[in-house]
Amino acid sequence: MSNFVVSARKYRPIRFDEVVGQEHVSQTLKNALQNDHLAHAFLFCGPRGVGKTTCARILAKVLNCQNRTEDFEACNTCSSCEAFNNNASFNITELDAASNNSVEHIRALIEQVRFQPQQGDYKVFIIDEVHMLSQQAFNAFLKTLEEPPSYAIFILATTEKHKIIPTILSRCQIFDFRRIQINDIVQHLEEICAKEEIKADKDALHIIAQKADGALRDALSIFDRIVSFSGKSIQYDDVIQNLNVLDYDYYFQLVDGLLASDVSKTLLLFNDILKKGFEPDIFINGLAGHLRNLLVCQDEKTIQLMEVSQNLAQRYKTQAQLAPSSFILTALNLANDCDVNYKMARNKRLHVEMTLIKMAHIAQAVELATQPPIAIEEKKTPDLNTSTNSPIPKEQSAENSSPTPPTSIVEEPKVTPTPPSAAEQAPPVPTQSEEKANSLSKRLQNKSKKISPTLSLSQLQEELAQEEQADQKKEQTELTIEHVKAAWEVFTTTISSNTVRMTMKQAELQLEGREIKVIIGSKRSEGHIREEYDLMPFLRKELGHKDLMLTYQIDPSKSINQDTEIKKPAFLTPKEKFEQMKEQNPKIVDLYQQFDLKLDNDF
Repeated sequence: MSNFVVSARKYRPIRFDEVVGQEHVSQTLKNALQNDHLAHAFLFCGPRGVGKTTCARILAKVLNCQNRTEDFEACNTCSSCEAFNNNASFNITELDAASNNSVEHIRALIEQVRFQPQQGDYKVFIIDEVHMLSQQAFNAFLKTLEEPPSYAIFILATTEKHKIIPTILSRCQIFDFRRIQINDIVQHLEEICAKEEIKADKDALHIIAQKADGALRDALSIFDRIVSFSGKSIQYDDVIQNLNVLDYDYYFQLVDGLLASDVSKTLLLFNDILKKGFEPDIFINGLAGHLRNLLVCQDEKTIQLMEVSQNLAQRYKTQAQLAPSSFILTALNLANDCDVNYKMARNKRLHVEMTLIKMAHIAQAVELATQPPIAIEEKKTPDLNTSTNSPIPKEQSAENSSPTPPTSIVEEPKVTPTPPSAAEQAPPVPTQSEEKANSLSKRLQNKSKKISPTLSLSQLQEELAQEEQADQKKEQTELTIEHVKAAWEVFTTTISSNTVRMTMKQAELQLEGREIKVIIGSKRSEGHIREEYDLMPFLRKELGHKDLMLTYQIDPSKSINQDTEIKKPAFLTPKEKFEQMKEQNPKIVDLYQQFDLKLDNDF
């Protein structure tokens, strides 16, 4: 069997300055060593593969080094450093809390704390995955962790800080390790490639770093796998094929098709992606990331947020200049909605395809939304004179072709209202001509819902003019109480409820100017009339006066019970009932005698 050692172990840092991406931790520990302010308990917490256990081992090695360097690093030449490198140091004890999490294991560790170091100044105890300890084990460890001997130092490491009890956290000096940046991982991989004499494409190393998600150990594991696949030359195509990563080129082509509103090209590219075995949700997430990079590239201040190679960054800049911000933001919103609703969609492919189709029509939608209201209204309003259902007389066509419109009805929809300024506290009062134009416009809209599509514009205007003249005649006529009672009686006949109809018939009406006073017998009767919401509009329209008002007055003498005699049916005896039946039909006596019928209390 070969002596191959994985890169994560072979190139594991042995000095603080070799630790990648954790300068804030390594520099703090070196300063503590320099100033002799070293704590007795440390807690290293952070994601997996970022160097927690590595820093704990380096610190333990430096503490017992007999010949520290000027920058407080281990010399790697003294007996203590050599024993550490050979895993033969008695002053360093490592405990895996994932498999040694009981009280007995902690008690055995406490027993070792009692013995002083045989060589060196400190005994260092490294407990990895400390959050796996049981509650009883934590409690047994509390006293020793709080007041250990002067030669004992504890270094705890965990990926889940929230699972550690607060009493342990309060006794430790906590260091938070962060995810390693993509550029730092790429730089470290380039150094390894130089040592191993491997030729690697920088774009390929960026893909490896992105796939590692901030964990250097994962990046080194992926790197070893790629080397086994491609040998001494790592190419971009080999990496995306081995890692099952979608090529950037697909996203660039797709966005070009979306900007050109080419739906067929977009759907065909998506079909090719599915044929390669990629899931639609992976594709939509990748597209969202691509759109995010395009948005970042549009501002020089945010270009640094991109984590891609230099060649790829230049390609992003070129496409970002062609894509408007409105398109990118709308497409990002659609991609986000698609991702959120993806799990609930039954036909997942169709769900993604519909999103792509919407993205392809973003340019048209934005263009329509940015048009002024005049242009939109002109597109939506049909031309009644161009109807093909009936011919247009020459006289009408001549009138419609005149440079000035015949009435203000045509001009009204084209007026674009301007929003009031902030200083204006109330809207301006419309003039009499504006009120008339608005009234005619509303009547035109209501009338257009009922007319035939073959009716010309001039005919429609004539009908509206006739209605307007009829309304003016009604307003000019003098209003009398007889007119009010007649309109009241007409409305009463349209009511389906007998109670309300009787109430309105019993009401007394009086007219005082433009005020109609309704005298009613009770508050309940008034409520019945008030519930007829169509009454007031009906009276105003029927009487031709828009300023009419209704007022109510309660008069108990007008109660229905006093004005109307309610005849209750009298109680009849069987004999009286039989007599009434005889009057209506004398033959009932023959039937009575023939069948020898008997009545209750027969006579």
